[in-house]
Amino acid sequence: MKIMVCYDNSKSAQEALKLSLQHAKQFEAKVYLVTSMVGGSKDNVEDHRIAESHLDYGKSLAEKANISCETRLLIRGLESGEDLVKFANENEIDEIIIGIQRTSKVGKLLFGSTAQHVILEARCPVVTVK
Repeated sequence: MKIMVCYDNSKSAQEALKLSLQHAKQFEAKVYLVTSMVGGSKDNVEDHRIAESHLDYGKSLAEKANISCETRLLIRGLESGEDLVKFANENEIDEIIIGIQRTSKVGKLLFGSTAQHVILEARCPVVTVK
């Protein structure tokens, strides 16, 4: 089994990681910690370095729990939701775990929602965590 965690080091993403480690132990699964970012400019280099360090930290938690884990920083020029769903499809992910934050309907309309896109478009089950 393959479990993908949409990970950005937010509080809800940390909760998603905790849940993924529990699921991985129960189902003897491999965990993929995945972050999607916009790329292409030198201004983003520091943001990418920080994201990689967050992914490394999450991987260290999985390794301490003796769970197989890979990290991926996606910089493919896609919107985050689209990028995460594409990665899940390409890697035949069996379950996606994603943290959510409360957003008003107007906020979702104006800014979109990565979690909403993943929930609606993913081919596999999606578990949300607050």
